Amino acid sequence: MPPAEGGRMEIIMKDIIKMLENNVLFKRLSPPEIENLLVCSQAKVKEYEKNQIIFSQMDPPKSLYVLMSGSVSVCKDSPDGRRYIVTNIEEKDIFGEVYVFLENADYNYYVVVNTKSSVLEIPKDFFFHTCNQSCDGHSKIIQNMLGILAQKAYFLNNKVQLLTSGSLRQKIAKYLLVNCDNTKYVRLNMNREQFAAYLNVTRPSLSRELINMQEDGLIEVDRDMVKIIDLDELSTSVKGLN
Repeated sequence: MPPAEGGRMEIIMKDIIKMLENNVLFKRLSPPEIENLLVCSQAKVKEYEKNQIIFSQMDPPKSLYVLMSGSVSVCKDSPDGRRYIVTNIEEKDIFGEVYVFLENADYNYYVVVNTKSSVLEIPKDFFFHTCNQSCDGHSKIIQNMLGILAQKAYFLNNKVQLLTSGSLRQKIAKYLLVNCDNTKYVRLNMNREQFAAYLNVTRPSLSRELINMQEDGLIEVDRDMVKIIDLDELSTSVKGLN
């Protein structure tokens, strides 16, 4: 961790550990184990301002990242210059983990900061060896990493299915059905422009289709919240899709 004066380092470390205790990467690790791993790995927390790039396309991977606070998006630009959002990163999520384990592979995406953010950066070399003490914590974090990669593969498979779901209405319907809660509400953790990019469509097209679906009695849209009105009809619209 970066140096600090006197008790200030202890305060910073305690805050970081508290934020990481429920993080999937540090699952089953005790606070002392987390602290040892942060020190052993020479991890550091960096502050980023809105619109800063954390890493760019073609950069060589150097770290695994944990979003401590704020909001960032994983993006790629289309040939016509339109930004395509691969996914939005939420607080305590990790990103860049796949490239840590790809040999001689540079990033083919970039990560942009949406709001002022704090990011924990763990050097990639840490995941390729155990420390001299052969501590249990190091083994646990590597096991957790395997589970995260499996979950990532599952997520990407679902994203591919969504993007190949036929019409725009079918894409929207499938997204809502996958993400709705027991009350038939879906909170969109992205603005309208980001949601359009996520579905790989233009924002006007998305807005028109949401209005059409609302007029057809399928949904109600209220800013970042969508309520499913006709669950059966919405399910029928995606029936037969993979």
